[in-house]
Amino acid sequence: MHSISTFHQKITLAGSLIAVGIVFGDIGTSPLYTLNAVFHNRIISEAIALGSLSCIFWTLFFQTTLKYVIIALQADNHGEGGILSLYALIKRNWGKWLMFPAMAGGAFLMADSIITPPISVASAIEGVQMVAPGFNTIPVIIAILIAIFVFQQFGTDNIGKIFGPAMVIWFGFIAAIGINSLAGNLSVLKALNPYYAYQMLVFEPKGFWLLGSIFLCTTGAEALYSDMGHCGRNNIRISWIFIKIALVLCYAGQTAWLMDHVGESIGTTSPFYHIVPRQIFWLALVIATSAAIIASQALISGCFTLINEAICLGLWPRHRVLFPGSIKGQLYIPVINWLLLSGCIFMVLHFRESTKMEAAYGLSVTLTMIMSTILIYCYLRVKRVALFWAISVTSLFICIEFSFLIANLKKIAEGGWITLVIGSTLFLIMYIWWKGQRIKTALMEFTDIAAYLPTLQKLSSDSSIPKYATNIVFLTYSKTLHKLEKNLMNSIFNYGTPKRADNYWFVHVNVLDEPYGVDYKIDSIVKDGIYFINFDLGFREEPRIDLYFRQVVQEMIDNKEVNFSDSSIQYNQSPVSDFKFIIRDSFLSHDNNMPFLIHFIMKGYYNLKYLAVKEETNFGLDESNLVIEKYPLVVTPHIGSKLKRKSFIKH
Repeated sequence: MHSISTFHQKITLAGSLIAVGIVFGDIGTSPLYTLNAVFHNRIISEAIALGSLSCIFWTLFFQTTLKYVIIALQADNHGEGGILSLYALIKRNWGKWLMFPAMAGGAFLMADSIITPPISVASAIEGVQMVAPGFNTIPVIIAILIAIFVFQQFGTDNIGKIFGPAMVIWFGFIAAIGINSLAGNLSVLKALNPYYAYQMLVFEPKGFWLLGSIFLCTTGAEALYSDMGHCGRNNIRISWIFIKIALVLCYAGQTAWLMDHVGESIGTTSPFYHIVPRQIFWLALVIATSAAIIASQALISGCFTLINEAICLGLWPRHRVLFPGSIKGQLYIPVINWLLLSGCIFMVLHFRESTKMEAAYGLSVTLTMIMSTILIYCYLRVKRVALFWAISVTSLFICIEFSFLIANLKKIAEGGWITLVIGSTLFLIMYIWWKGQRIKTALMEFTDIAAYLPTLQKLSSDSSIPKYATNIVFLTYSKTLHKLEKNLMNSIFNYGTPKRADNYWFVHVNVLDEPYGVDYKIDSIVKDGIYFINFDLGFREEPRIDLYFRQVVQEMIDNKEVNFSDSSIQYNQSPVSDFKFIIRDSFLSHDNNMPFLIHFIMKGYYNLKYLAVKEETNFGLDESNLVIEKYPLVVTPHIGSKLKRKSFIKH
């Protein structure tokens, strides 16, 4: 705990560079498209130009600085951030209902991961059209996206080292071109007065609806919180000062250009490229594209982390999780990687240009932010913040976010429906998986092993029955032998030949709310006979139960806690090698008569289970000593039809 606290308090150059490179990529590329979205198909007016800058400045203050940089970063779950880490931190205090906003927030954040890479890359590449009107950017955008996703499997250890310096160059560049444009019209800085935002929202026709586009300036704020564990709280806070100054200068510079072109149309190119001096246009294009790639990389990595947390919290089907690099917490989930790539390519082919993608962008992030505000309120109450202040602060955020949400609802018909459908589908997957597991667990029958001990000892010493294995290992959902699944006992005694062994081991894997750590506890029920091992794994740890189990047994042998002197293993090179791991896996029986909703959930659960990684892979078990047994699951027994036996008439 002390080292985590020190990590978050320490401010280092390396940590700040990592923060600039990883944490702020998404929000850092928003100047490429935010004002372009505001003035797309709109004639430039002074009131909207100044009002937009004012809204952007205060949105960055309230949503990014106050909510995330100051408040949310305090809510770290043993050093980790993000909506699911926050949920894991406070769920014990607020009950199961809190899972629904957590699932919704996580689902729409995943949906955001499908639109952020295309819009970031497209906004950068489309700048080419300033010097080559009509240039088809779609093949280039798709090629860059494919390269980004193909590279994921190799990890980002090496290239990740240049992310920080590259993004420092980017933020320095956008600040410089902002100052250059601003120098000719410093009067636009008066827009930092919130009066101009109020004037636009209240008095300008359709001014309120522009919030849907203005919201794009803060879309990376949720990712900022999710990446806290990579570089530390204070490094993010110090870096944000530099980042925010650069962003405000860039937006102000674009506004100065807009003020010089009142009554005109911005055309097809973002105001960002209009303030770039023509002499360095191609350099600007390269820098912007690099920043867009880094922003995409950061969000993809964040999506892998989010999925892995959901898996460990029992909110998502298990997938194969790989660790391609040496950086702590760096993940690669192949199936998610290729699904994200497919989604990104679909977005590019469907919308074809960044201005149309903007319609689908803000809606999912707005919903995520509303869900995170609910969780932040619960966190403040857990930390015993006064009720008045907790309600006041979160009510402020809710008012702002619902204003953005209402403005974004206009975008549903323009393409926002896509992210709504994707986010809702992801939420449904999470709910079906969670609910299906609960129904399945509720149907499990448990028993105390004490009633079976005499029979087990008798079976173990009965030489007339062939030995199934010297050691049999059952994976159990129970945390104690006093409440063990009855079907495990059925497996030993009732399925064909009884499973005789010298030692019976029952292993439970408990996923902790903390992200890291591997601990275990052993209960010896019968000396040299029956043992129970409980593994406590952090929710970001890779489960390697086969390896962990053998290490534990070897330690027990060294400490003379278990005896392997049986003649059947005297020729083995290692006494730890003669094991049979047994996994009991259910299937949905045909003898069910479930209500429609329960039937839908359970069918969906087992279909998801079919697509998920297998249990043996999930627990890191070697297939050479593994047995998988299937048993039918009956949720609601089918009463059946009345059978009537016909009498046989002999002719």
